[in-house]
Amino acid sequence: MARLCFTLVILALALLVSQSDQSLTCTSQRFTNKNVYTNCTDLSYLNAYLHWTYNTTNSTLSIAFTAPPSKPDGWVSWSINPVKPSMISAQALLAFKHKDNITINTYNVTSYDDATKWGTKLSYEVWDLSAEESNGNITIFGKWKLPENTKMVNQIWQVGPGITDKGLPLSHDKNLDNLKAKGMLQLVGTQSGAAPSPSPSPAGPVPGVPAPAPAGKKKSASTRIGGRISACFYMGLVVILGSLIVF
Repeated sequence: MARLCFTLVILALALLVSQSDQSLTCTSQRFTNKNVYTNCTDLSYLNAYLHWTYNTTNSTLSIAFTAPPSKPDGWVSWSINPVKPSMISAQALLAFKHKDNITINTYNVTSYDDATKWGTKLSYEVWDLSAEESNGNITIFGKWKLPENTKMVNQIWQVGPGITDKGLPLSHDKNLDNLKAKGMLQLVGTQSGAAPSPSPSPAGPVPGVPAPAPAGKKKSASTRIGGRISACFYMGLVVILGSLIVF
């Protein structure tokens, strides 16, 4: 019996450690320029993260986008598309490493294949552009002037292998992660709500918990063993639930 309890507790502790490792997401990231943002999002693909603050008073979006390029001298990019969540018409901030320096450029993406036709002037006003590298990741910083009363934008993010001699990005991979690296960024009016309160439990036996023995009668051996197993189970369950709440 003691061995069973010990095993359950060890499993719970293993889950706790696993949850601790997984908790190292955007909320734990810090920038050397000390920029701080109101929100952060663990993006679904390409090991990318977005930190952002939206000022509804002047429709200014401040962002810090972080991702590892697909190769050491590669590039990372974060874009807003005023039309749809697609690369075509994306207004992109793209950063890459060049001779140990991080360079950031703007691109108006007009085609999938011929980057030589891309424009460099965006349809949005952008400023305070900069980039930094840390632990294999490149982070893009910038501010965007959005149309008044903007509540959401189409965002597209990408990583690629390198830059041509003319300063144009080499094509990114066509795998599933790259193709799905897009979506909506909700700036205001995010949905929130509380789950309904559970109904009071009716009086009576609780499933999984042995019923008390009648007065004047001794508990059988099977009942005592069942009670100990239940106690061990609930002990492990409490530790597991505690780990999930903490992280």
